[in-house]
Amino acid sequence: MSDTTVPDELVRLASADNFRDVAGTGPGYPTVDGGRVRRGAFFRSNELQLSSADAGVLADLGVTRIHDLRGQMEIEAHPDVEVPGAVWHHVEVSGIPMEMISGLEDADAAVRVMRQVYDVFVRAPEARASYAALLTDLATGPLPQLFHCTAGKDRTGWAAALLLEIAGVDRATIMADYLLTNTFSSATRTKYLALVAEHLGAEKKAVYEPTMLVEESYLQTAYDAVDELYGSVDGYLRDGLGLDDLLLAELRDRLTA
Repeated sequence: MSDTTVPDELVRLASADNFRDVAGTGPGYPTVDGGRVRRGAFFRSNELQLSSADAGVLADLGVTRIHDLRGQMEIEAHPDVEVPGAVWHHVEVSGIPMEMISGLEDADAAVRVMRQVYDVFVRAPEARASYAALLTDLATGPLPQLFHCTAGKDRTGWAAALLLEIAGVDRATIMADYLLTNTFSSATRTKYLALVAEHLGAEKKAVYEPTMLVEESYLQTAYDAVDELYGSVDGYLRDGLGLDDLLLAELRDRLTA
Protein backbone atom coordinates (compact mmCIF):
# COMPACT_ATOMS: atom_id res chain seq x y z
CA MET A 1 0.00 0.00 0.00
CA SER A 2 1.50 3.33 -1.01
CA ASP A 3 1.97 6.11 1.53
CA THR A 4 0.59 9.27 -0.03
CA THR A 5 2.60 11.52 2.32
CA VAL A 6 5.83 10.80 0.43
CA PRO A 7 6.73 11.66 -3.19
CA ASP A 8 4.81 9.73 -5.81
CA GLU A 9 7.97 8.18 -7.21
CA LEU A 10 8.87 6.54 -3.88
CA VAL A 11 6.98 3.27 -3.35
CA ARG A 12 6.35 2.62 0.35
CA LEU A 13 4.99 -0.54 1.91
CA ALA A 14 2.82 -0.24 4.99
CA SER A 15 3.94 -3.67 6.25
CA ALA A 16 7.68 -3.32 5.46
CA ASP A 17 8.72 0.21 6.36
CA ASN A 18 12.37 -0.06 5.26
CA PHE A 19 11.51 -1.19 1.73
CA ARG A 20 13.05 1.08 -0.90
CA ASP A 21 14.71 1.25 -4.28
CA VAL A 22 18.51 0.94 -4.07
CA ALA A 23 18.70 3.75 -6.64
CA GLY A 24 17.00 6.27 -4.36
CA THR A 25 14.24 8.65 -5.39
CA GLY A 26 13.63 10.86 -8.40
CA PRO A 27 15.83 9.96 -11.39
CA GLY A 28 18.17 7.87 -9.22
CA TYR A 29 21.38 8.79 -7.44
CA PRO A 30 23.98 10.52 -9.62
CA THR A 31 27.23 8.71 -10.40
CA VAL A 32 30.66 10.32 -10.52
CA ASP A 33 30.86 9.87 -14.29
CA GLY A 34 27.68 11.87 -14.92
CA GLY A 35 25.21 8.99 -15.10
CA ARG A 36 22.44 7.86 -12.78
CA VAL A 37 21.64 4.70 -10.83
CA ARG A 38 18.87 2.84 -12.60
CA ARG A 39 15.59 2.73 -10.68
CA GLY A 40 13.42 -0.37 -10.58
CA ALA A 41 16.26 -2.91 -10.87
CA PHE A 42 17.18 -3.64 -7.24
CA PHE A 43 15.15 -3.21 -4.09
CA ARG A 44 16.09 -3.54 -0.41
CA SER A 45 13.86 -4.18 2.58
CA ASN A 46 13.39 -5.36 6.10
CA GLU A 47 11.70 -8.73 6.69
CA LEU A 48 8.76 -9.38 4.40
CA GLN A 49 5.91 -9.71 6.90
CA LEU A 50 3.68 -8.41 4.16
CA SER A 51 0.01 -7.68 3.93
CA SER A 52 -1.66 -9.17 0.87
CA ALA A 53 -1.83 -5.66 -0.60
CA ASP A 54 1.92 -5.13 -0.20
CA ALA A 55 2.72 -8.57 -1.60
CA GLY A 56 0.69 -7.47 -4.58
CA VAL A 57 2.73 -4.27 -4.86
CA LEU A 58 5.95 -6.29 -5.10
CA ALA A 59 4.35 -8.57 -7.66
CA ASP A 60 3.26 -5.53 -9.66
CA LEU A 61 6.84 -4.22 -9.54
CA GLY A 62 7.81 -7.48 -11.24
CA VAL A 63 10.17 -8.75 -8.52
CA THR A 64 11.56 -12.07 -9.75
CA ARG A 65 13.94 -13.06 -6.95
CA ILE A 66 13.98 -12.45 -3.19
CA HIS A 67 17.30 -12.90 -1.39
CA ASP A 68 16.86 -13.49 2.35
CA LEU A 69 20.05 -12.72 4.29
CA ARG A 70 18.68 -13.83 7.65
CA GLY A 71 19.67 -16.85 9.73
CA GLN A 72 17.51 -19.95 9.98
CA MET A 73 16.09 -19.05 13.40
CA GLU A 74 15.06 -15.61 12.14
CA ILE A 75 13.38 -17.15 9.12
CA GLU A 76 11.51 -19.73 11.19
CA ALA A 77 10.29 -17.03 13.58
CA HIS A 78 9.08 -14.72 10.79
CA PRO A 79 8.97 -16.47 7.42
CA ASP A 80 8.63 -14.25 4.37
CA VAL A 81 5.20 -13.92 2.85
CA GLU A 82 5.16 -15.40 -0.63
CA VAL A 83 5.28 -12.86 -3.43
CA PRO A 84 3.59 -14.00 -6.65
CA GLY A 85 6.13 -14.49 -9.42
CA ALA A 86 9.19 -14.28 -7.14
CA VAL A 87 11.60 -17.11 -6.27
CA TRP A 88 12.88 -17.09 -2.67
CA HIS A 89 16.63 -17.59 -2.15
CA HIS A 90 18.40 -18.02 1.20
CA VAL A 91 21.89 -16.50 1.38
CA GLU A 92 22.71 -16.20 5.07
CA VAL A 93 24.88 -13.48 6.58
CA SER A 94 25.38 -13.43 10.37
CA GLY A 95 23.68 -10.47 11.97
CA ILE A 96 23.76 -9.08 15.51
CA PRO A 97 24.67 -11.97 17.87
CA MET A 98 21.85 -12.28 20.38
CA GLU A 99 24.23 -13.52 23.07
CA MET A 100 26.26 -10.32 22.73
CA ILE A 101 23.34 -7.94 23.18
CA SER A 102 21.33 -9.80 25.81
CA GLY A 103 23.57 -8.53 28.61
CA LEU A 104 24.49 -5.06 27.39
CA GLU A 105 25.44 -2.74 30.22
CA ASP A 106 25.34 0.61 28.46
CA ALA A 107 24.96 2.32 25.08
CA ASP A 108 28.72 2.39 24.51
CA ALA A 109 28.80 -1.40 24.74
CA ALA A 110 25.96 -1.56 22.20
CA VAL A 111 27.90 0.64 19.79
CA ARG A 112 30.97 -1.59 20.17
CA VAL A 113 28.87 -4.65 19.32
CA MET A 114 27.44 -2.96 16.24
CA ARG A 115 30.89 -1.98 14.99
CA GLN A 116 32.04 -5.55 15.48
CA VAL A 117 29.10 -6.78 13.37
CA TYR A 118 30.21 -4.59 10.46
CA ASP A 119 33.83 -5.63 10.88
CA VAL A 120 32.74 -9.27 10.58
CA PHE A 121 30.90 -8.52 7.31
CA VAL A 122 34.32 -7.88 5.77
CA ARG A 123 36.63 -10.21 7.71
CA ALA A 124 34.60 -13.42 8.03
CA PRO A 125 35.05 -15.87 5.10
CA GLU A 126 31.43 -17.00 5.48
CA ALA A 127 30.14 -13.45 5.13
CA ARG A 128 32.34 -12.79 2.11
CA ALA A 129 31.06 -15.98 0.46
CA SER A 130 27.46 -14.92 1.05
CA TYR A 131 27.97 -11.41 -0.30
CA ALA A 132 29.76 -12.88 -3.31
CA ALA A 133 26.81 -15.19 -3.95
CA LEU A 134 24.34 -12.34 -3.58
CA LEU A 135 26.16 -10.00 -5.94
CA THR A 136 26.62 -12.80 -8.47
CA ASP A 137 22.88 -13.48 -8.47
CA LEU A 138 22.12 -9.78 -8.77
CA ALA A 139 24.45 -9.59 -11.76
CA THR A 140 23.16 -12.67 -13.56
CA GLY A 141 19.55 -13.37 -12.55
CA PRO A 142 16.43 -11.85 -14.06
CA LEU A 143 15.45 -8.38 -12.92
CA PRO A 144 14.15 -6.82 -10.78
CA GLN A 145 15.44 -8.43 -7.59
CA LEU A 146 15.04 -7.73 -3.87
CA PHE A 147 17.31 -8.48 -0.92
CA HIS A 148 16.56 -8.11 2.78
CA CYS A 149 17.39 -9.11 6.33
CA THR A 150 15.38 -8.58 9.53
CA ALA A 151 15.55 -4.80 10.00
CA GLY A 152 16.93 -4.06 6.54
CA LYS A 153 19.68 -1.90 8.01
CA ASP A 154 22.96 -3.76 8.63
CA ARG A 155 23.40 -6.85 6.41
CA THR A 156 21.15 -5.22 3.83
CA GLY A 157 22.80 -1.84 4.35
CA TRP A 158 26.26 -3.19 3.50
CA ALA A 159 24.92 -4.93 0.39
CA ALA A 160 23.23 -1.72 -0.78
CA ALA A 161 26.40 0.29 -0.11
CA LEU A 162 28.40 -2.15 -2.25
CA LEU A 163 25.93 -1.84 -5.11
CA LEU A 164 26.14 1.94 -5.01
CA GLU A 165 29.94 1.72 -4.89
CA ILE A 166 29.89 -0.50 -7.99
CA ALA A 167 27.54 1.95 -9.71
CA GLY A 168 30.00 4.80 -9.08
CA VAL A 169 28.07 6.82 -6.50
CA ASP A 170 30.17 9.07 -4.27
CA ARG A 171 30.79 8.00 -0.67
CA ALA A 172 28.88 10.92 0.90
CA THR A 173 25.72 9.98 -1.01
CA ILE A 174 26.14 6.32 -0.07
CA MET A 175 26.43 7.27 3.60
CA ALA A 176 23.37 9.52 3.41
CA ASP A 177 21.37 6.71 1.79
CA TYR A 178 22.51 4.29 4.48
CA LEU A 179 21.36 6.66 7.23
CA LEU A 180 17.85 6.92 5.73
CA THR A 181 16.99 3.75 7.66
CA ASN A 182 16.72 5.89 10.80
CA THR A 183 13.95 7.91 9.15
CA PHE A 184 12.18 5.10 7.31
CA SER A 185 12.10 2.73 10.29
CA SER A 186 11.34 5.21 13.05
CA ALA A 187 7.89 3.71 13.77
CA THR A 188 9.31 0.18 14.03
CA ARG A 189 12.11 1.39 16.28
CA THR A 190 9.61 3.14 18.55
CA LYS A 191 7.58 -0.07 18.78
CA TYR A 192 10.56 -2.21 19.77
CA LEU A 193 11.90 0.34 22.24
CA ALA A 194 8.50 0.31 23.90
CA LEU A 195 8.81 -3.47 24.27
CA VAL A 196 12.28 -3.03 25.77
CA ALA A 197 10.86 -0.57 28.30
CA GLU A 198 7.96 -2.90 29.10
CA HIS A 199 10.05 -6.03 29.64
CA LEU A 200 13.43 -4.71 30.79
CA GLY A 201 12.65 -1.28 32.22
CA ALA A 202 12.52 2.23 30.78
CA GLU A 203 16.20 2.83 31.61
CA LYS A 204 17.20 0.10 29.14
CA LYS A 205 15.81 1.98 26.12
CA ALA A 206 18.95 4.11 25.81
CA VAL A 207 21.11 0.99 26.18
CA TYR A 208 19.49 -0.91 23.34
CA GLU A 209 18.67 1.94 20.96
CA PRO A 210 22.10 1.83 19.23
CA THR A 211 21.30 -1.71 18.04
CA MET A 212 18.12 -0.43 16.38
CA LEU A 213 19.76 2.51 14.59
CA VAL A 214 22.35 2.94 11.91
CA GLU A 215 25.28 5.26 12.60
CA GLU A 216 27.97 6.55 10.31
CA SER A 217 30.60 4.85 12.48
CA TYR A 218 29.03 1.43 11.83
CA LEU A 219 29.36 1.61 8.06
CA GLN A 220 32.74 3.29 8.38
CA THR A 221 33.96 0.28 10.38
CA ALA A 222 33.27 -1.93 7.36
CA TYR A 223 35.06 0.49 5.07
CA ASP A 224 38.02 0.62 7.47
CA ALA A 225 38.29 -3.18 7.40
CA VAL A 226 38.12 -3.10 3.60
CA ASP A 227 40.94 -0.56 3.44
CA GLU A 228 43.05 -2.52 5.92
CA LEU A 229 42.67 -5.91 4.26
CA TYR A 230 42.19 -5.07 0.58
CA GLY A 231 43.28 -1.48 0.07
CA SER A 232 40.02 -0.38 -1.58
CA VAL A 233 36.45 -1.43 -2.28
CA ASP A 234 37.62 -2.54 -5.72
CA GLY A 235 40.22 -4.79 -4.09
CA TYR A 236 37.61 -6.18 -1.70
CA LEU A 237 35.21 -7.00 -4.52
CA ARG A 238 37.90 -8.73 -6.58
CA ASP A 239 40.16 -10.32 -3.95
CA GLY A 240 37.80 -10.60 -0.98
CA LEU A 241 34.66 -11.67 -2.83
CA GLY A 242 36.34 -13.18 -5.88
CA LEU A 243 34.24 -11.27 -8.41
CA ASP A 244 35.88 -10.92 -11.80
CA ASP A 245 35.92 -7.89 -14.09
CA LEU A 246 33.23 -9.30 -16.39
CA LEU A 247 30.73 -9.90 -13.60
CA LEU A 248 31.38 -6.47 -12.07
CA ALA A 249 30.91 -4.88 -15.49
CA GLU A 250 27.61 -6.72 -15.93
CA LEU A 251 26.44 -5.57 -12.52
CA ARG A 252 27.53 -1.98 -13.19
CA ASP A 253 25.63 -2.05 -16.49
CA ARG A 254 22.48 -3.20 -14.67
CA LEU A 255 22.92 -0.54 -12.02
CA THR A 256 23.39 2.48 -14.26
CA ALA A 257 21.02 4.19 -16.63
